[in-house]
Amino acid sequence: MAPATTSEWRGLGLGLALMASLCGLSVLASAASASEPLRLNVIGGLGGVNQFTRLEEPFWRNEIAEITGGRVIATVHPFDRSGFPGADMLDLMQTGVVGFGTALLALAAGDDPELNGVDQPGLSPDFQTLRRINALYRPHLKSILRERYNVELLGIYTYPQQVVFCTRPFSGLRDLQGLRVRTSSVSQSEMMTAVGAIPVKMAFAEVTGGLRRGVVDCAITGTLSGNEIGLIDVASHIHPLAINAGISIFGVNRDLWQSLPPDLQHTLEKAVATLEARIWDAAERETVNGLACNIGADTCQGARKGSMSLVPVTEKDAADFRRLFIDHVLPSWLRRCGEPCRTAWNRYVGPDIGMMVEDNNRVLIRKVSDTPNQR
Repeated sequence: MAPATTSEWRGLGLGLALMASLCGLSVLASAASASEPLRLNVIGGLGGVNQFTRLEEPFWRNEIAEITGGRVIATVHPFDRSGFPGADMLDLMQTGVVGFGTALLALAAGDDPELNGVDQPGLSPDFQTLRRINALYRPHLKSILRERYNVELLGIYTYPQQVVFCTRPFSGLRDLQGLRVRTSSVSQSEMMTAVGAIPVKMAFAEVTGGLRRGVVDCAITGTLSGNEIGLIDVASHIHPLAINAGISIFGVNRDLWQSLPPDLQHTLEKAVATLEARIWDAAERETVNGLACNIGADTCQGARKGSMSLVPVTEKDAADFRRLFIDHVLPSWLRRCGEPCRTAWNRYVGPDIGMMVEDNNRVLIRKVSDTPNQR
C-alpha cells in the first residue's frame, strides 16, 4: 500500500477533529439546557498584542462568567498560537472543529475575496471612514458568513491602522520602488507591486526577524502592534499614511449557536458587542499612540519609546495613494472577485465614498450626496 500523502494526512486529521467537534457540540447543547455551566474554548486574535492581552483574554477568562452569572466559563487562545492555520479558520468554524473563533479577513479572503471588501489598502484613510464603511458592509458580511460558512457573525474587530516601517530613509510610497516589503494580504501585495516594490508575504510573528536579517527592507503592520513586537529596534523610518487596518470577524458555528437557549444567545450577543466597541476605541487610540511612541514623542503612553524618523505625508503622496486605490487596488479586487463584488460594492460602499464601478470595472468618481446613505 502506498504511504499517505501530506494532504491525505491533513484530511484525516481534520476528519478526526471534526468527529470530536461534533461530539463536543452535542455535549455543549445538553450542557446549555442543564445546570452545568457551558464551557467554551475560544480562538481569539493575534497573541502578544494589546487587543488580545488587555481585551479579549480577560473578557473570556474572567468577565464572561460574571456577565452570564456563571452559566458560561471560557478559555481563550490566540489563533496564531493555537495550531490552526489562520487561512483555514472559517472552514474550521464551518465544520465545527472550531466553535467560537476569530478569522482575519485578509487571510480568509485569499479564497473568498468578497469577504474583505471593507479593508482594502487605500480605502479608509482615517478611523471615521473605517467605522462607517464597516457598518455599511456588515449586513452583507453577515449574510456571506451564514450562507457560505454556516457561521453566525457576533463581532467585527480591528487592529490599529497599518503603516510602513523601513530600515532605511524614504520620503514617500513611490520611494519603495525596488525594496522588499512585508505584506499580509493579496491586496497589500498588489498595492506594493503597483508602486514597484517587491511584496513578501510574511506572518506577523516573523516581521521583526525578517527586518533584522534583511529578508525585507520594509514592513506594513499596525502602528502600536509594530512597537509591541520590537520594530523600533530594527526600523529607522515610519510613514504615517494608513494603508489599511486589519479587520477580523468573531463568529460561532451556527449549529452550536442554535443549540443555545435564546436568552443565553442574547446575553452573549450583547457582551461581544461591548467587547467589539472597546476593541475599536482602543485601536483608534493606539493608532495615534503607536506613532507617538515609535518616534519618541512626549505624548507616548504605555509603550516603549523609540527614536524613529517620521516621514511627512505630502499632498503628492496622498494623491498618489488615492490614485493607487482607484487604478490598481479596487480594479484588482474586482477582477479576482467578479460580478458579486461589483454588485456589493455599488450597493454598500460606492455611494458612500463616491466611487461607483461600471461593468468593465472602470471606477467612476461621483459627488457624495449630503444625505446619509440609506441601507
